[in-house]
Amino acid sequence: MRNISFFKDLGKNDAASAGGKGANLGEMSRVGIPIPPGFVVLAQAYTGFLRESGLDAALDRLLAGVDVNDTRQLEERAAQVRELIENTPMGAETAAAIKEAYETLGGGFVAVRSSATIEDSADASFAGINDTYLNIRGPERVVERVRACWASLFGTRSLFYRVIKGYSAADVPIAVVVQRMIPSEKSGVMFSIDPVTGDRDTVVIEAGFGLGEAVVSGQVSPDNYRVGKETGRVLEKRIANKRMMIERLENGGVEQVDLTKSPLRTAQVLPEADIQDLAELGKKIEEHYGCPQDIEWAWAANVFYITQARPVTFLAKGPATGSGSVGKQVLVKGLGASPGLASGVARVIRTIGEASRLEKGDILVTAMTAPDWVPLMRRAGAIVTDEGGMTSHAAIVSRELGIPAIVGTGEATGLLADGQEITVDASHGVVYAGASVVGERGPAAGPVVVASRGPVTATKIYVNLSQPERVEEVSKAGADGVGLLRAEFILMEALDGHHPRLLLEEGREREFVDRLAEKLLPFAQSFHPRPVIYRASDFKSNEYRHLKGGDKYEPVEQNPMIGYRGAFRYAKEPELFELELLALQRVRRENRMGNLHLMLPFVRTAWDVENAIRVID
Repeated sequence: MRNISFFKDLGKNDAASAGGKGANLGEMSRVGIPIPPGFVVLAQAYTGFLRESGLDAALDRLLAGVDVNDTRQLEERAAQVRELIENTPMGAETAAAIKEAYETLGGGFVAVRSSATIEDSADASFAGINDTYLNIRGPERVVERVRACWASLFGTRSLFYRVIKGYSAADVPIAVVVQRMIPSEKSGVMFSIDPVTGDRDTVVIEAGFGLGEAVVSGQVSPDNYRVGKETGRVLEKRIANKRMMIERLENGGVEQVDLTKSPLRTAQVLPEADIQDLAELGKKIEEHYGCPQDIEWAWAANVFYITQARPVTFLAKGPATGSGSVGKQVLVKGLGASPGLASGVARVIRTIGEASRLEKGDILVTAMTAPDWVPLMRRAGAIVTDEGGMTSHAAIVSRELGIPAIVGTGEATGLLADGQEITVDASHGVVYAGASVVGERGPAAGPVVVASRGPVTATKIYVNLSQPERVEEVSKAGADGVGLLRAEFILMEALDGHHPRLLLEEGREREFVDRLAEKLLPFAQSFHPRPVIYRASDFKSNEYRHLKGGDKYEPVEQNPMIGYRGAFRYAKEPELFELELLALQRVRRENRMGNLHLMLPFVRTAWDVENAIRVID
């Protein structure tokens, strides 16, 4: 068993033999942190395997002088090395020791996790770079997966990452953690510091349903909770749209579960009491290590388990401040995962096979950035993803590489066009159209923007407006558009005290259309290109009866609210509705204000809508 150590025999100073992950799991188990039990296949088992098989010389030969920036060469060499390791049998003594330790652990399902001796350190997390295998059962399968973890040390992503971090391509020992598999109902990542702002008084928790792989890998946008470290109070909650989760299978392995039609999709993962308990556990771990910690956790059967802890590898000095971008068109918003500011051409990359399309300095836009994409990420001026949280492995690597990153936008790949020039303000989680003014941080990454738009929200923030004199003031407040432009005040001014049917009877309809278009134009211009949604007149009889000529055209109704109004009236008197449509058409067509849109005010049936659409057409 000389190649094996159980957690109880390991501590934080054993990283040279147990790797960063193994050493920290041992340390936490010794001080009473709830850890799933397990053991470590020590690094000397790996180095002994290479030496006894003669692979060490072959690896040195294959990796000598490899250019990690030459993608084709890197892929070829990596494939050759992995094939050598995967096809070379493990020594009988080591294999027997692993099987014996597995049986001592109690058998059953385990997680087999890489733990390189240089990972999870203060300057390099190697987040998700080496392989992990979940829900593995049986001694032979465990031995097989241990060897697969050894081989993963020579994946393209691992080779690239450690060379750019200044480590040797070949001579890096690796240990492997074998740990009881927790059937996680909920899981995620926790930082004992805000990783984006550097705020040491805040604990940041990200949570999803099922196994933690979905959150850690960035496949799902998790809930995000912020907790005051000293008070324990939940300061902020962001409940995410969780489209999937990963579950363990009864017979081994895992599967993705679609949540698009499940109530879990928009459910809060952790109740407030559990958020506070988990934050307190994170605080305890930080106090033990004496520095901010990046912690992976799982929850099953009403118990929190810690499955990993490591030093935070990047601490922000806080987001940029200033102004100069409020008037810019906002294209998409998300979570600022790695602070910074950059402008460039958007490249929508859907698979790693499209990597050659990304030129140095382009903005990488993708569904999610996986560890395999590290060489690609390094070329990017900034990164914008649909999925993922700010504590995902991809976000951690972005911070380490110093690349601005916005994650969890939900729709970036659909809203940002390939080749479009954009500005990424990752300090505030906002993507703007076009290149922007140079901000306080200077032009280090091309033209940059410094924003002061207020809080970033998952939904767009629209305002309600009705008074023309407030248009300029409100348009500068940073809203995403006008969700409701009320017709009533504007129409009354345009009608100048006359009933619209009287104007038609007198042949003055053009005069009314001119005045109404003139009133609408400032709203559209002030918010352009942000949308302005005009709600057409409801034509309630009691409001129009008092106008000049109104007693001639309006019925007397005891309850106008359920009477002759809205889209039903458009069917009876389409010529009144047409006057409004002509004014809207003029602003859109002649003044080129395509941001002015129409809302129907009141409908009772689908027939009302169908008829209104015919009039509009």
